[in-house]
Amino acid sequence: MIDGRRGRKGSRSTEQGDSSEESSSGAPATDVAPTSEKSPPGGLARIGLGRRLAAVGVTADQVTVVGMMLAALTGVIIALGHLWIGVALVTAGGLMDTLDGAVAKAAGSSSRRGAFLDSVADRVADGFIFGGVAWYLATGRTPVQALLPFAILGVGNVISYERAKAESLGWDAKGGLMERAERLIFLGAALIFHVVLVPLLAVLLGLCVFTAGQRFVKIWRQATAELTGEPLPAKVPARVAAGTTPLAAWRPGRVESRWRAWREVRASGGGTRSRPVSMRSPRSRRRAGEPLSTRLRSVLASDRAGSSRSARTSRSSARSSARLTQRRQEGAAAALRRRLGTGR
Repeated sequence: MIDGRRGRKGSRSTEQGDSSEESSSGAPATDVAPTSEKSPPGGLARIGLGRRLAAVGVTADQVTVVGMMLAALTGVIIALGHLWIGVALVTAGGLMDTLDGAVAKAAGSSSRRGAFLDSVADRVADGFIFGGVAWYLATGRTPVQALLPFAILGVGNVISYERAKAESLGWDAKGGLMERAERLIFLGAALIFHVVLVPLLAVLLGLCVFTAGQRFVKIWRQATAELTGEPLPAKVPARVAAGTTPLAAWRPGRVESRWRAWREVRASGGGTRSRPVSMRSPRSRRRAGEPLSTRLRSVLASDRAGSSRSARTSRSSARSSARLTQRRQEGAAAALRRRLGTGR
């Protein structure tokens, strides 16, 4: 569906398709980190179509399956050369994609299972539609032009996979010039102006490749910043900022928690005035933007300085002990000499 997230506000689910491109969502599922969601369009909300369908027993999964069947019919109609009817069916398919989210929200049946079915149905629907366009071009004067729809379909799947994989790793991959809704709108425009269908499909392919590159660069920057310890980009997803990613889950340790608690107590004016526990972890004490190698060198230098101080302290203690022993021996010898001199 337009968002692929029917029934969830946000998720780190893997391989469920392009989660912000495919459908409107309903109520959130459990164990899901909240993010932004798309609500059903104003027209559906005003007429209450999703609520009416839910009242008569229609489920969101049924709407999803009907939308997939409608996409199959759309592909057949386009393959037969009825492009104007194909445009109408593409528009109806977009309505079905939006309607399943409205039904799930009205019925309160939002679930991860529905989101999974939603995303798989989107991939199958894309295959039907672009397969029909390829069939139409293959029966023309230049059959090689049928490679364009298949190329668009392949790049579109790469765009969706980048989003799904990035979210499974805790990174943000939203946005892009040609998400799924934009691709279908552009395809509908190309079918309307079918006289220049092939050039428009070539433009759509170029825009899809650009979108895939956009997402790759965005995800790569986040991964590089996490690897080098540099600050993340300005727009950080809510789950990353909240520390719910797999990598961030083990970074905050007990030392940081104690330091934070001590600082809060001092700020509130209560508690003792004891010093906080020293943070010995190089990772926790590293400043923002400081390379890891520089931090390691400083830590090793401080360790060597501490070892030198310990050695000097031990040598000083040994010398003091030797002097004390010598003084005791000299005192005993002097006492013996005094006894011998007095004849005792």
